[in-house]
Amino acid sequence: MDRSGDRIIQVENLVYSYTQGEDEEVRALDGINLSIRRGEFVVVIGRNGSGKSTLAKHLNALFIPSSGLVSINGMDTQDPKYLWNIRQTVGMVFQNPDNQIVSTTVEEDVAFGPENLGIPPDEIRRRVNLALEWVGMSEYLRHAPHLLSGGQKQRVAIAGVLAMRPECIVLDEPTAMLDPSGRREVLDTVKRLNKEDGITVVMITHFMSEAILGDRVIVMDAGKIVMDDVPRKVFSQVETMRLLHLDVPQVTRLAYELGKCGVPIPDDVLTVEEFADALCGVFPEGAVASCGE
Repeated sequence: MDRSGDRIIQVENLVYSYTQGEDEEVRALDGINLSIRRGEFVVVIGRNGSGKSTLAKHLNALFIPSSGLVSINGMDTQDPKYLWNIRQTVGMVFQNPDNQIVSTTVEEDVAFGPENLGIPPDEIRRRVNLALEWVGMSEYLRHAPHLLSGGQKQRVAIAGVLAMRPECIVLDEPTAMLDPSGRREVLDTVKRLNKEDGITVVMITHFMSEAILGDRVIVMDAGKIVMDDVPRKVFSQVETMRLLHLDVPQVTRLAYELGKCGVPIPDDVLTVEEFADALCGVFPEGAVASCGE
């Protein structure tokens, strides 16, 4: 795939190892090479232990490479003088919003980051109001965060990151602890920030229905990137995904199974609408009966 253009993240031969027990070395990331352009929406998937979260934490210098390079806007994450600039450029949103909420009101919580950056009070007020408007939480300015729903809390956490004016947001399974309504709230917010405001998004998820939202899907296994392509091409490789212990969207799997029965449905459908159109257009008479025999 073409990786030319204005890169905000550049990862070269990234290796990250740690010691487990007395002397056992575990290589969590093993030779990662990755470029992400400004404005991209990149989704990272992989089974537990594949290295997804470890990679995410390298993107704002929470982790430092054992070897190799992670560069954010040309800033080497291993150089201490760039630390705060890197963390202003790349904001992190974690799985549990309660771990990022530190204040007794929504307003104070969103203001926490800019205050620690030494931003003047008038500018903090402007940023807080704008960030809450971006995530659709302006009416909750004076509310206590602990009384909000899971989806609302996660949107407040995202607003707290936005108030620091990052160019990129990394979300580590931001919907894993949410109900369907909360997931929808958060995903709508993330999509809008990416498409309307041009913020680069890197999102880790284990929901395949969320992965199809990305411009690219990166599949990790055993600390390596094993696939990197548009969602349609990644998820059409059903057997490969199964070997990696990963699922594909339900309609994609259904199209694949019908294809094995002789029904000529494209193997790269991703949505119910695409599946219905394909089924209406090419369903041959008697195919279902022969498949069920």
